[in-house]
Amino acid sequence: MPNITIIDTACANLSSVKFAFDRLGYATEITCDLNKIKSADKLILPGVGTAIAAMKNLQERGLVEVIQNLTQPVLGICLGMQLMTEFSAEGEVDTLRLMSGKTELIPNTGLPLPHMGWNKVQYQADHPLFHGIEQNSHFYFVHSYAVLPNENTIATADYGVPFSAAIASKNFCGVQFHPERSGKNGTQLLKNFVELI
Repeated sequence: MPNITIIDTACANLSSVKFAFDRLGYATEITCDLNKIKSADKLILPGVGTAIAAMKNLQERGLVEVIQNLTQPVLGICLGMQLMTEFSAEGEVDTLRLMSGKTELIPNTGLPLPHMGWNKVQYQADHPLFHGIEQNSHFYFVHSYAVLPNENTIATADYGVPFSAAIASKNFCGVQFHPERSGKNGTQLLKNFVELI
């Protein structure tokens, strides 16, 4: 049984992410203990709220450098995915620089922000994160900022403009949607991260 650790970013949705793994039968721990994070088999970087607040929390807890040096698989969720890029326009803050790309306000095409609700996702064929999930499946989103498609994009969704629904580079991958709120597709994605990544 892999040792799955949820990095405590002091954000609000930690327990719902933990419950999603509990329902799958995986034991998880929410912690900001640096040694437990370094020794985990798999890590989750969740986040809701603003990039500037999340980065401040990570800096205060001494987690920025620890996360940057992780070699095991890490899954970022929502804001956690955005933090994996280089920069966020939400507060004009440098983020974790785990891969190229930046987070910006979703361009105004007349659609309301935040983008909230179910949207279909098109993913790169054969990526293990989406194993067993039908192409154009729906996932649940809540966000006003997004990473526009770049070389690390492995899935896209469209809200007036295409944006990255999932990104990946080396041992880091992230999803803009909330798998813990995305029904059977989200459950399958979390299972894939634990068992296939």
